[in-house]
Amino acid sequence: MVMLAAPDWLREELVTLAWCWRLARRDGVVVGLTSHDRDVMVGGILYRAAPGMKPSALETTDSLDAATMDLEGAIASDAIAARDLDAGRWDGAELELFVTDWTAPEAAPVTVARGSLGAIERRGAAFAAELQGVTRSLDRPVCPATSPSCRAMLGDRACQVDLAPLTHVRRVVAVDGRAVTLDNPVAGMAFGELLWIEGANCGLASPVIAAEGAVLQLAEVPSFAVAGAVRVRLTEGCDKQLASCRERFANAINFRGEAHLPGNDLLTRYPGG
Repeated sequence: MVMLAAPDWLREELVTLAWCWRLARRDGVVVGLTSHDRDVMVGGILYRAAPGMKPSALETTDSLDAATMDLEGAIASDAIAARDLDAGRWDGAELELFVTDWTAPEAAPVTVARGSLGAIERRGAAFAAELQGVTRSLDRPVCPATSPSCRAMLGDRACQVDLAPLTHVRRVVAVDGRAVTLDNPVAGMAFGELLWIEGANCGLASPVIAAEGAVLQLAEVPSFAVAGAVRVRLTEGCDKQLASCRERFANAINFRGEAHLPGNDLLTRYPGG
């Protein structure tokens, strides 16, 4: 193992150290925060002063055990807003934690931890989030369980269906609870996805559980009120059945299920039944 020497500024008797957090949301928004009392520019990103941000004790080893850390901070309207936390915009955000010399922040920042945000807990005017390390992926099953329906997601590497012809842009003209009405209907939207690309819900997505003409039933009520007609991006869905894979998508060769495998009901049959 190659051990890197600590930069000179970390070996001084009096250090000018600042913690920095780089948070990248799934919708592409990147926010930089620092424990310093003034803003710091690192790598072309402005890390805004957030003295209330602090990490818990961080434990790392040279084994495969994941590093554990909690991140706590204040909810600020211009950085991490309560409405965005409640809407799930920060769920799964990528986090990089590093320390730098605030007198020369571009010199040699030292990365302390990387990962993604897990469960986020609201505590009044503050929040707490768990950092999930990259080794969390090792907790996944080694091999998939058998299932009569397809285990792939439409358009992923296992499915390989091209989503471009299945993606459409429409406008939502009315909202009634979980039901949204489009200006023009789109066929095949059951089990698809609606992504808001305008308005207060911009960047948020919701699964479509049913469709009838121009009316879609979403899995949840939109997080924010919808005012006027707003644009959405619609991605058609798949019911994960072999017949649909073969007849609708001509993709039976990539079906990731065992449609003809006998189920548990075989064990309950009487001999000769």
